[in-house]
Amino acid sequence: MESIKQIYRIGHGPSSSHTMAPMRAAQMFLARNGEAKRFQVTLYGSLAATGKGHMTDAAILEVLQPVAPTEIIWEPKLFLPFHPNGMLFESFAENGERMEAWTVYSIGGGALANEAFNELTTAEVYGFQKIQDIQAWCDRTGYSFWEYVEQCEGKEIWDYLAEVWEVMQAAVRRGLETEGILPGGLGIRRKASDYMIRAKGYGSSIKSRGLVYAYALAVSEENACGGQIVTAPTCGSCGVLPAVLFHLKETREFRDSRILRALATAGLFGNVVRTNASVSGAEVGCQGEVGVACAMAAAAASQLFGGTPAQIEYSAEMGLEHHLGLTCDPVCGLVQIPCIERNAFAAARALDANTYSNFSDGKHRVSFDQVVQVMRETGHDLPSLYKETSEGGLAKNINHPS
Repeated sequence: MESIKQIYRIGHGPSSSHTMAPMRAAQMFLARNGEAKRFQVTLYGSLAATGKGHMTDAAILEVLQPVAPTEIIWEPKLFLPFHPNGMLFESFAENGERMEAWTVYSIGGGALANEAFNELTTAEVYGFQKIQDIQAWCDRTGYSFWEYVEQCEGKEIWDYLAEVWEVMQAAVRRGLETEGILPGGLGIRRKASDYMIRAKGYGSSIKSRGLVYAYALAVSEENACGGQIVTAPTCGSCGVLPAVLFHLKETREFRDSRILRALATAGLFGNVVRTNASVSGAEVGCQGEVGVACAMAAAAASQLFGGTPAQIEYSAEMGLEHHLGLTCDPVCGLVQIPCIERNAFAAARALDANTYSNFSDGKHRVSFDQVVQVMRETGHDLPSLYKETSEGGLAKNINHPS
């Protein structure tokens, strides 16, 4: 299992799979074809179906167009066998001869792969790949999940997580201060600042929940505008974990050192899902994005509140289990409807999962690893129209501007 740095990627939204990864692929291709006089990029499947709403073309053109004229070809009905998010990069010499053709896939969370390489398998950092094995190690040794992360990653992981936490907090604060209309044509106004103001007018319980909503909206709206965020585990689900951690820091005054440990634990759970299933909406639907984000946030909250390894695992299990079957059906291909609201509700659900598990002794019948397997199977059973193609569900049935 690779480093949790693969779960927490710092970059710009609105989509890790449709924006960040295609831009990185373009940069990699350009590094080998800097002398080209023309580029052509063909986008396939989900990447083509919702690419315009996710700014896929803009991300690629930002890299290639300054060097040479670049044409984007859209093939939303053609799915390549390796993964639904396929890209074909082609470079051409001045005489029109093709210099290189490179097919690569965006496999979720900003990672790239094809038949020759896979960024998910480039560096084995962890000896265990399932939570049950890591939890058994914790029980034997008396260590916590975050201490397992430190032993595998080394103490330098804290510097990286400190940067992650700073970017997350900055996204919350920017999102709370910014107003206006989100780009893309749906005419959706930013709501984070309004929610924060209204929340402060209520009593403690409703105020607390309203602020969690506000923080999640703030980050998700920043993502929708192409602002800097951290994948957790994806751009589309980037508001869940920061909302929970920011809220707990503000209300419970947890030190940053404890927040970083919670980030380590959350990353470990996200990493297990990414290794054994997927965090790609194009592959398994939104259950792999918002569902996994909820599980990560639930695990983080449980640890902060002193949960045992069993209670932490139970929190994460509930966070993912109760998102099983969640479809990815973004209206207009934008990471706005229903994505932004889902981040807010998942943040609240993560806190509920923590509360529920902490009332228990951590014993339960369905394990986190079992839910991960079910999520993977469920995702593969979902028709493609419910996996980030905007051909079904809300994307098909909600009226929106042409």
